[in-house]
Amino acid sequence: MFDVVTFGSATLDMSLLISKANIKKDEKSVAKQAYCFNLGSKIDISSVYFSLGGGGINTATTFKKQGFKTAYCGTIGDDIFGEQIIKYLKEQKINFDLVKKTKLKQTNNSVILDNPNYDRTILVYRGASELLAKQDFFSKIKTKWFYLAPLSGELSKMTQVIISCAKKNNAKIVANFGNSQIKSAEKEVKQWLAEIDVLILNQEEASLLTGIDYNNEEKIIKKLNLMHSGINIMTKGEQGVTVTANNKIYKAKTKSFKVIDETGAGDAFGSGFVSALMRNEKIEDCIRLGLANSKYALKEQGAVSGVLLKKDNYLVKKENIKVQIENFN
Repeated sequence: MFDVVTFGSATLDMSLLISKANIKKDEKSVAKQAYCFNLGSKIDISSVYFSLGGGGINTATTFKKQGFKTAYCGTIGDDIFGEQIIKYLKEQKINFDLVKKTKLKQTNNSVILDNPNYDRTILVYRGASELLAKQDFFSKIKTKWFYLAPLSGELSKMTQVIISCAKKNNAKIVANFGNSQIKSAEKEVKQWLAEIDVLILNQEEASLLTGIDYNNEEKIIKKLNLMHSGINIMTKGEQGVTVTANNKIYKAKTKSFKVIDETGAGDAFGSGFVSALMRNEKIEDCIRLGLANSKYALKEQGAVSGVLLKKDNYLVKKENIKVQIENFN
C-alpha cells in the first residue's frame, strides 16, 4: 500500500542562460518580445544546467522527502535519459514498478531558454510520456492518494481513465489540470470536478476553466467554488495563492526573495500543500508548507533541488507566512 502515486511527465531538462542581446522587440508576438537567432550561426550561452523533472517526478520527490511511501506511474524511453530517470528514482527510493519503457518514442526532453530579467521560453519534446496506456496501470493500485500533475498532449486523454482507477480503489484524488486538459475536454471537465477532492490551477488555467477574465480574481474564485465542492487552489506566481475550502477563502504569499530557477515551482507548491493535507493539518498550515516548499525550490537550480525534507519543515515556521481567512459572502 502506497501513501501516494503520482502521474505526469518524466523529463530531462536542459536550461540555457541566454544573453539579453538575443531578445528583440516583436510587436506581432503576445509578449511584444522574442528570442532572435541568425540562421546558420553559433550562439554563445553563459551557462548550461541539466536536471530531471516533469510533473510526475517533481511531485513524487516532494512526497518522498516529506516521508511518504511514494510511487511514480509513467512511461519513459528505452534510452540513456530513461536510464537516468530510473537511477534517480532508485536513489530517492521512489517506487518505479509502475514505470514502463518504450522503444516507440524517446524520453521527454525540454530546453529552457532563460534570462534572469525575462520570462522563460521552453522548447518541449512530448515523447514517451504520451504513450502511457490503460493496461499499464489499470490493475488495482493500492494507494491512499492519486496525484495528477498536468497531463499534456496525448497523455491528457488518459485523465478520465486515471480518475476512474482512483475511484475504483477508493483513493483521494488531487488534480492539477493543465491547459491541454481544459481545452480538449470541455464536456468531461464537469464530470472530473465531481470526482476529485483537490483541484490545483494557476491563474491562467483558472481563467480558462471558468471563462472569466484573468484579472477578475474574485469572480474566478467564486465560480471555482461553485464548480467544485472540494478544495480549490489557485496559484498566482509572486502574488502567492488563493485557496477555497470549508466555505472559506484563504490568501497568502511569501515575502519577496531572489528567484534562481522557476522550473517546478507549481509542482512544489501543490505537493507541499497536499503533504500537509495528508497529515490532516489545517488548511492554513497546508498553505504555509506549500509556499515554503515552492520558495526553497525557486531558490535552487533545477525543479527538485531545493524541495524540503520533512526534518527541515521547521523552516516553514521561520518564514512566518501570514494567511488571511475570509468567509464567502
